[in-house]
Amino acid sequence: MSHNFKVFSGRSNPKLAERIAAKIGTPLGEVDLQKFSDGEIWVKYKENIRGSEVFIIQSTFPPAENILELLIMIDAAKRASAKRITAVIPYFGYARQDRKDQPRVAITAKLIANLITEAGADRVMTMDLHAAQIQGFFDIPFDHLYGSSIFSSVLAEVSDNFVVVSPDVGGIKMARSYARRMHANLVVIDKRRPKQNFAEVVNIIGDVEGKDVLLVDDLIDTAGTFVGAITALKDKGALRVYGAVTHPLLSGRAVERINNSAIDKLFVSDTIPLFHVSDTEKIVAVTASEIFAEAIIRAHLNESISSLFEVDKG
Repeated sequence: MSHNFKVFSGRSNPKLAERIAAKIGTPLGEVDLQKFSDGEIWVKYKENIRGSEVFIIQSTFPPAENILELLIMIDAAKRASAKRITAVIPYFGYARQDRKDQPRVAITAKLIANLITEAGADRVMTMDLHAAQIQGFFDIPFDHLYGSSIFSSVLAEVSDNFVVVSPDVGGIKMARSYARRMHANLVVIDKRRPKQNFAEVVNIIGDVEGKDVLLVDDLIDTAGTFVGAITALKDKGALRVYGAVTHPLLSGRAVERINNSAIDKLFVSDTIPLFHVSDTEKIVAVTASEIFAEAIIRAHLNESISSLFEVDKG
C-alpha cells in the first residue's frame, strides 16, 4: 500500500518506528542523524519533503537529548517546507511534573509542550499521558491514544474474572477504560507519596478477595510502588495479580523487584525500548505499532481517531 505522506524516526526507539512503518506499508524516510565530537546533534533529511505531510516518531524518555533530537527534527522539517508536521511521541517524557504542587518547582510538561509547538509541530500524537489534562497545554491538535486498546485482547486470554485496580486516584480514568472493555469491576488503591519514586499503600477501596486482579498504570519506573501495591492486594486475598503498564521505564532495580514479586505477569508496550527485560519471564511485551499506524493513516486522511476508542469515552 502506498501513501502520500512520509514517516521518519529519531533514534530513541527505531524498532517501534520500523514496526509502525511496516504496519502502514511504507518504508521509513531517510534522515541523517549525527553528532559533532562534542555531542551536538545534527539533522538532515536525505529526501525532498517540500509540500509533504511528515510524521516524526520519537519517544522522549531520558536522556534529554531524545527531546532535543525531536525538536531539531521538527525544525529541520519546517525549514524544508514540509506541509504539515506531526510529532508522534509514543512516550511523552517529563509529563510527571504537570502542576506546581510545591514551591519553586518547574512544570516540565508545559515547558515541553511549548518547545514542541515553537519548534514547528502542527500536531502531536501520543499514548497514555501521565495526566490527560496535559493535552490542554498545547494550542495545536492533539491525539491521545489509549493503551487499553492494545492490551485488552491479550488479557482476555488470561482471565475472564478480572477486577481492575487503579494504583491511585489519578489513574481512575485509565482503569475505568480497562474495566469497560473487560466488563469488570473497579478497585482503587489509596496511597501517599511523601517523596519521588516512593509511595505507601494506605487503603484498598473495593473487594479483591478470591479474584484475579489487573493492576493498570501509565508507566512503571523503579517498580517500588507497583510491587508495594501487589503485596497489598495479595494481603487482601487477591487470587492472581497481573499488570498492564503502557510505558516500561524500568529504571534502577525495577526488573529485579518485579521478578521477586508475587505478580504472575506484567504486560508492557514497546513505546520505550525494552532493555534488560530478558532477565525475567514475568514481563511480556505487546507492540503498540498497529494502533499508531492506524492513527497516523486516519490523521492523514482527516478521519476520526477518537472513534478507535469509543469504549474508552466517559
